Amino acid sequence: MASSEPRPGRLEGKIALITGAGAGIGRASALLFAKEGAQVIATDMNPDLLADMKDLPGILRTEKLNVTNKEDIVNLAKTIDKIDVIFNCAGIVPGGSILEADDATWNLALDINARGAYWVCQALIPIVLKNKGTCSIVNMSSVASSLKGVENRFIYCVSKAALLAVTKSIAADFVGQGIRANNICPGTVDTPSWRGRVNSSPDPQKALADFIGRQKMGRVGTADEIAYLALYLASDEASYVTGQDFIIDGGWSM
Repeated sequence: MASSEPRPGRLEGKIALITGAGAGIGRASALLFAKEGAQVIATDMNPDLLADMKDLPGILRTEKLNVTNKEDIVNLAKTIDKIDVIFNCAGIVPGGSILEADDATWNLALDINARGAYWVCQALIPIVLKNKGTCSIVNMSSVASSLKGVENRFIYCVSKAALLAVTKSIAADFVGQGIRANNICPGTVDTPSWRGRVNSSPDPQKALADFIGRQKMGRVGTADEIAYLALYLASDEASYVTGQDFIIDGGWSM
C-alpha cells in the first residue's frame, strides 16, 4: 500500500540563488526549484519582473541584482548565511559576425555572460566553505560557444565559451570540498528574449521559420525543459556530477 506521507521535494531544505530569474529559463527554474522544496533567492536587474513572485511559496525573497556590478554582488552575499545552489542564468544574446562586433557590446556580453558568474561564485563560495557544506553551481552557457560555431553570434559564442572555462576551473579547484559546478548548454529556447529577437528582425515570420527549420526535432525548446535539467544538476541526484557540459538542444549539435 502506498504511503500517504507527502514526499519531500528534490531540493528540500536547500537555499538557492538564481540570477536572471525574472523571465525565461531563470523564471521557470525559480518556480520549479521553489515547488521542489528550495528556498529561492530570485534576483534580476529588473525588479519589476520579480514583483509577482515575491509572495509565492518557496520564494525566500526577491532582489534587484545587476551582475555587472561587483559591489552589488558582494553586498548581496553579505546578507546570505547559507547557500546550497547557485544558478547563474542571467545573460544576453548579441548578434552579428566579427565584422559587426564592437567593443562596447563585447564588454557588456563578457560582463553579463561570464564575469557576472565569476563574481557571484567568488562571493558565495566562501560561505559554503565556512559552513563546511556542499553546493551545486549551475551555469547557463550554450551550444553556441566552443561547442559549436553559430552564424552571426560571434560575441555571444565567445562569452559563453568563457563561461564554460569558468565552470570547469571552479569544478577542478573545489571537487574535494563538496562544491560541484556544471554547465547547461541549450540550443534555441522559446523565451521572451528569443521572441524579442524574432519579432525585431526585418521579417519576423521568416526569422521564426528559419529558427525552426534548423531544429532537427522541428521545434525549439521550452524554458521548462531547461529548468528540469537545472533541477537535476542542483539536486543531490547529481552528487557525482561535476565539471560537465550538458547539451540540451534537440539534437541541433549532432
